[in-house]
Amino acid sequence: MKRLAEKIENMMMAITFAEAGEHETAREMMKKDDRPDKSDRAKPSKRAERVLRASAPPR
Repeated sequence: MKRLAEKIENMMMAITFAEAGEHETAREMMKKDDRPDKSDRAKPSKRAERVLRASAPPR
């Protein structure tokens, strides 16, 4: 929830800069809000993967 609030706050600030004619600043602020690449995300541990697979319903 905190991340969502921060994202909305950053969007509002970018909108304010864009309305004031500072388009480049607004674009830079929106770039900061982009999701990280998949390689930057945390990966589940091997044990967590096994638990998730074991708890999945059979197909």
